[in-house]
Amino acid sequence: METSQGTHPLNICHVQNLLVIINRLHMLLHSTALCFLFYYRLCFLFQDTETRGSHLLPWLLVFASEIVLSFIWILGQAFRWRPVSRSVFPERLPEDDKLPDIDVFICTADPIKEPTLEVMNTVLSAMALDYPQEKVHVYLSDDGGSPMTLHGVRKAWEFARWWLPFCKRYRIKNRCPKVYFSDFEDDGSDFARSSVYLADKQKMKEKYEAFKEEIQTFRKDGAFSRDSSGITDGDHSSCIETFRKDGAFSRDSSGITDGDHSSCIEVMQENNIDVDNVKLPLLVYVSREKKPSHPHHFKAGSLNVLLRVSALMSDSPYILVLDCDMFCNDPTSARSAMCFHLDPKISSSLALVQFPQKFHNISKNDIYDSQLRSLFTLQWQGMDGLKGPVMSGTGFYIKRVSLYGNCAHRGETDLLQLKEYFGSSHEFIKSFTQNYTSDLASGRNAFIQELHLLASCKYETGTKWGQEVGFSYDSVVEDFLTGFFLHCNGWTSVFCEPSRPQFLGTATTNLNDVLIQGTRWYCGLFENGINRFCPLIYGSQRMPLLQSLCYAELTYFPLYCLPLWCFATIPQLCLLNGVPLYPKVSDPFFMIYLFIFLSSLLKHLQEVFLTGGTLQKWLNEQRIWMMKSVTCHLYGCLDAILKKVGVREASFLPTNKVEDDEQTLLYQMDKYDFRASNIFMVPMLAILTVNIICFVGGVYRVVLVGDWDKMFIQIFLAVFIITINYPIIEGVVIRQDKGRISQVVAMRVILATMILLTFCNLLRSA
Repeated sequence: METSQGTHPLNICHVQNLLVIINRLHMLLHSTALCFLFYYRLCFLFQDTETRGSHLLPWLLVFASEIVLSFIWILGQAFRWRPVSRSVFPERLPEDDKLPDIDVFICTADPIKEPTLEVMNTVLSAMALDYPQEKVHVYLSDDGGSPMTLHGVRKAWEFARWWLPFCKRYRIKNRCPKVYFSDFEDDGSDFARSSVYLADKQKMKEKYEAFKEEIQTFRKDGAFSRDSSGITDGDHSSCIETFRKDGAFSRDSSGITDGDHSSCIEVMQENNIDVDNVKLPLLVYVSREKKPSHPHHFKAGSLNVLLRVSALMSDSPYILVLDCDMFCNDPTSARSAMCFHLDPKISSSLALVQFPQKFHNISKNDIYDSQLRSLFTLQWQGMDGLKGPVMSGTGFYIKRVSLYGNCAHRGETDLLQLKEYFGSSHEFIKSFTQNYTSDLASGRNAFIQELHLLASCKYETGTKWGQEVGFSYDSVVEDFLTGFFLHCNGWTSVFCEPSRPQFLGTATTNLNDVLIQGTRWYCGLFENGINRFCPLIYGSQRMPLLQSLCYAELTYFPLYCLPLWCFATIPQLCLLNGVPLYPKVSDPFFMIYLFIFLSSLLKHLQEVFLTGGTLQKWLNEQRIWMMKSVTCHLYGCLDAILKKVGVREASFLPTNKVEDDEQTLLYQMDKYDFRASNIFMVPMLAILTVNIICFVGGVYRVVLVGDWDKMFIQIFLAVFIITINYPIIEGVVIRQDKGRISQVVAMRVILATMILLTFCNLLRSA
């Protein structure tokens, strides 16, 4: 156990010694078995040509797949070298007036896929953090420039005037209104039996229902012209600047479209103390300028605009980044993060505190592994024992200065050089080169113009934004690459996982969205492995080896598609044709293959049990891993390669966050929703068909010939794949609900696969 300071540390780091011993022992035994496996394969290559016969090509393919699997396994052992866990003591923090300010960045892009009401619940939960309210500043980036979102922000601000005092008065634990007022949520308030509390809760619920109605009515009526800002569906060429007495200013235009709109900034702040002497945090709506002729760099571009705009308005030293559906489930997250950022022993090099991504709509068995159990528990704890976890897109508190690159970190003072890095805004450069304060009341016109300059699409031209400054533009997974650069530059990170989830989001609960989301992720990850930022080359020179191996495993994880496609087809086709690829049951090397197979499965099972999972959860993770490997892993790799050679451009589609009752019901019943794109269904159906046909034909041939001991592993492999993918068989043959596999698609794929197998056998016979 490691402590961070003196006798009263703000945090304690616990090395999981028993798990370290288990992991390292497993590494030793498994790697020894792999050495024997390679010896067995290499011996075959040195046999005479007549003995090898026609076996050479399938043997080489299988051997290459075993090498790829072993390569990814070796990289993954870095996560298991030194796992740690951490405890925090927020009660030991300084007094509230000595705590640093915090900016909260929330990004949304599509009011259809990311419903406005859900986004506003996230905004309200962030405003209600258990932190000095005058030190919290919430920024919402609306990349769609939607009047619907701007209207929602204004209504959320009005509702917050009542919601925040209510939360503080009764010490509410869950400060997301939607979840708090749901029938299934027990907040556990100390005042639960108080008649006054119940009466106030009912009044607050009525206000929330009115708030919901306002947003829903606005959407239904399409009443974009009702708003006081003057946003309509008309021409967007004219812009209007207004400044109100309540502290709000805006630059609005009409006819906003997703990819072509001017900047719009609106600030909501209350100078006077509101209900119960609670002062509301600063709330800022930002819609950056977007033009088709200028790249906008997706979420990373939005975050960098917020980084600049917030520097002039609040310039908080720490930033909380949230996805628009990831609400604050525990209001104490900021204090937990400060237990690390204010620790004098680690604060100087600490860039970010990462909390795990957890989701409120996960079913008991989570058939799609939407919670990414292994990633946000075992792997991030393992990296925490090295130099810290990867930046994970949402739920992290990051030090602002760490995003300004080495130029600001070294304290450069040359103005021309700073402009080359950060752009032409003197005010922005002043914000981090000296103590900077802004006054919205004085010189407001110049201040407004400066803000819109920072939010313009041309501001970053000729600068280092997205390269050496801010969030990275070189990948659609901007969080991964930004965190990678931070670690390369000497920064560290920590992983904090309290017993109560600090943030809860909405997970994908249907197969199509899971695979689309996975394709985007794996494309972004793999492209980092084939460009100049390859972790094994670029990273190993700038960070510890084990840390670079962790990044490399994440980068090359999509390569599972190659061995999975091979093992799902080549041994089965050889089984059908009587070609043995593995040792006989009586061969000593059979035990090596058996050990490697059981070692991998049992290690995965142990890790599932360690994190509170079940045997069914283990089976589901095996199943979705196979499905992803033959679909979105493959498409992600192909997409990355096509972008590398310039055939495709980077794209980003927001994950659909709209709740579908029918899909949710299937998910809760542990039934796969196979209403997915044919590009995903065809490979899965084809592979399963190949395995069933080859299994039946192979068993028939083995019975006639009697060489079962030579073909046992290949027969078992086909049985294993068929068993794991039983839900696909169920979706074709048994199920009658709407989530079943289309009979038309299934029959076409099955017939096409059978014809192809027959044709291949005829060619071989000829």
